[in-house]
Amino acid sequence: MDTDIIEDEELQGGSAEQGDDLIEQVNLTIDKGQQPLRIDKFLHNYLGSNTVSRSKIQNAATAGSIIVNGKPVKSNYKIRPNDSIQLLIPRSTDNYDLVAEDIPLDIVYEDNDLLIVNKDPAMVVHPGLGNYRGTLINALLWHFKDLPNAESQRPGLVHRIDKGTSGLLVIAKTEFALAHLAKQFFNKTTQRKYIALVWGDLNEPEGTITGNIGRHSRERMQFEVFPDGDFGKPAVTHYKVLERLNYVTLVECQLETGRTHQIRVHMKYIGHTLFNDIRYGGNKILKGTVYAKYKQFIENCFQLLPRQALHAATLGFIHPTTGKQMNFEAPLPPDFKAVLEKWRKYWTNPNAIGNMEETEETEQ
Repeated sequence: MDTDIIEDEELQGGSAEQGDDLIEQVNLTIDKGQQPLRIDKFLHNYLGSNTVSRSKIQNAATAGSIIVNGKPVKSNYKIRPNDSIQLLIPRSTDNYDLVAEDIPLDIVYEDNDLLIVNKDPAMVVHPGLGNYRGTLINALLWHFKDLPNAESQRPGLVHRIDKGTSGLLVIAKTEFALAHLAKQFFNKTTQRKYIALVWGDLNEPEGTITGNIGRHSRERMQFEVFPDGDFGKPAVTHYKVLERLNYVTLVECQLETGRTHQIRVHMKYIGHTLFNDIRYGGNKILKGTVYAKYKQFIENCFQLLPRQALHAATLGFIHPTTGKQMNFEAPLPPDFKAVLEKWRKYWTNPNAIGNMEETEETEQ
């Protein structure tokens, strides 16, 4: 039997502006001697009962995520020799001893099928190396503790955003919702827009960045662009300038794919690293003057926004049960807004930096 399991690399201890690495695609061709067998039973046996439940496979079929010879099939479809099967299925998050923790969540929307959270930038999404407690998953386990079969289920993640990035996440509350949302993220039919503050003044008002993204050749906690496409996975980011502030620019980024650190890596690739992105060198003065007052101004900005200037501002998808389009927006968080306002004041009157900082220090 020919098999191809497609997996994205995961970054230990972190999360990502992505969905693709939380969804597994299994491609296989049935042997010539295979006897007729229900596809849900076959896949359950093939993948292993300890890896994925039969009900999860059946929900994937209901969501249209089991494709045989190019067409979606139901869970009772009986496989035949030489059938070509494609399965999309959310990965299990049971990699750690997860503990429910009573952590406050900024809930934007909730119903019986899903939950929309506006994530605090300081929160890690999923437990990992160095972050085993205090994550969004820990908080969700507490929030979902009264759901039926809560002890046997895990919160349904289909995408993630980095620690240090604020904004919107959708979480599935049922296996069917998880399968349905996973298909949308994998097929790139969701709408996701981010707001970023980047170093430098972009030449064009809008554009598209393409280039495979893979693990950095030397820095294991970073990713980089491989423009020739011989390594990494394809990635596409569309950007539009929202506001020019001389040494920095406010941009909107729309994801077509969802690779680890995609916006951060793509913007650095075109020479516009995210403001105060420590991992990718944005915590240094990359544009501006040599004056001491300007350096102090930047340091004050870094203190106000001690993270990369990136916010998941909008999220759109089709509701798994109702079939209606759902659209959500999250305003910029206070730290991002404060730094943006400081840059606007500087851009209006750069000579007022010294007086402005002295006034702020007096007020503190």
